[in-house]
Amino acid sequence: MVKIGLEIHGYLTTKEKLFCDCKNAHKEKDAKPNTFICPICCGQPGSKPMLPNEEAIKKLIQIGLMLNCKINTAPETPLIWWRKHYNWPDLPKGYQNTISGTYANPVGVKGNFLGIGITEVHLEEDPAAWDPETGQIDYNRSGAPLVEIVTEPEFKTSEQVEQWLKEMILTMSYIKALDSDAGIKADVNISIPGGERVEIKNMNSLEQIKKAIEHEIERQKKEPVKERQTRQWNPDKQQTILMRTKESHADYRFIKDPDLPVIKLTKSEVEQIKKVLPESPMVKLDKLIKKHKIEEYYSKILTSDIELIELFEKIIEKAPAKLAVPWVTIELLGMLNYNKKTLAEVKIHPEHFIQLLKAIEDKKLTELKAKDILRSWKIHSKPLETKGETMISDKGEIEKIVERVLKEKQNEKAVADYKSGNSQVLNFLIGAVMKASNKRADFQTAKKLLEKELK
Repeated sequence: MVKIGLEIHGYLTTKEKLFCDCKNAHKEKDAKPNTFICPICCGQPGSKPMLPNEEAIKKLIQIGLMLNCKINTAPETPLIWWRKHYNWPDLPKGYQNTISGTYANPVGVKGNFLGIGITEVHLEEDPAAWDPETGQIDYNRSGAPLVEIVTEPEFKTSEQVEQWLKEMILTMSYIKALDSDAGIKADVNISIPGGERVEIKNMNSLEQIKKAIEHEIERQKKEPVKERQTRQWNPDKQQTILMRTKESHADYRFIKDPDLPVIKLTKSEVEQIKKVLPESPMVKLDKLIKKHKIEEYYSKILTSDIELIELFEKIIEKAPAKLAVPWVTIELLGMLNYNKKTLAEVKIHPEHFIQLLKAIEDKKLTELKAKDILRSWKIHSKPLETKGETMISDKGEIEKIVERVLKEKQNEKAVADYKSGNSQVLNFLIGAVMKASNKRADFQTAKKLLEKELK
């Protein structure tokens, strides 16, 4: 039976690096190489690390809890920083600081996410960026805080891995702990019965991860692996390439770092963090489908973004879910897409949205007028003002508008075409009535009166 495990790396969304106050801006656009650096993150002789970034530790705890991990707390399991030694040009100190290794107590252990065991969740620093072709090194990302999530080898297929990663990334987006612009990197471990484990390094595309797994399984069936290997995926050739035989933990010569203090998390600190965590996307999806009877298609749209689902949940406290679904998933998202903005960039107050839906429900606004109002909220929403905007429901008033529209010169051809049997132009004439009424005329009444007058 095939065994597949993952080691997932992601950048934590902190303002500063892990052991210095340099800006954590390794992905900042147009940033010049080696501009966010200091002696600490460049490993200069005599430099000493600052205390570990507290924000990074809190975000790591959030990640561990969302993956249902046990968080190690003092006095039973204090968290010790270790030096992981290896010689590589991107590691100026000659070692990487990490809370992992042969004798380490990781921050989170024994988790489970969607049926896959989580071995550990730990914190470490990122090396610099080394270009082996030019020999140049950019230290902007050196010392950036990284999370590593290690799963048990419990995946069986590439499709299972791909879907699990999608759900994991969505769940992490709910707590905004990972830098979504930087994405994730995954090392994929694969073995088949009778063979040693192969690790495929630094995969950053779900599509390529899936292809690499499928290729490697077939390769190992043809060429049984007798020694642990580290391989690299070549997307152009669609094959894995041997990099080196795999190091063991002993090769890294782990030792405790004497310059960094032991982290002693308390149970009360962990509980405080746990109290403010949001529900997972899976829990919210289940509620929408079972409790609010919303179709799975729309439920998945709503749960695809934490801001969207939280706004929706507040709206349906006071407005019918059936009415709210199309106005949130179609009209609101359509407005955001048109303006190339996310909901996080536009301040939509739930009460303003509720007022809009109530006005539609009570027929105080036409849907066309309500859409106009919603489109005006491209920066922020406003309290609903219906003065001069209310729906015209009076039959006599709409009849006068219809008569005026049918007499207008620019509509003469449409009237003639309709009377000649072209029923499609009715939509054009309805549009003319709506325009003449400033989109306030009741649509159905306007349609019936037009049909009557044209006969």
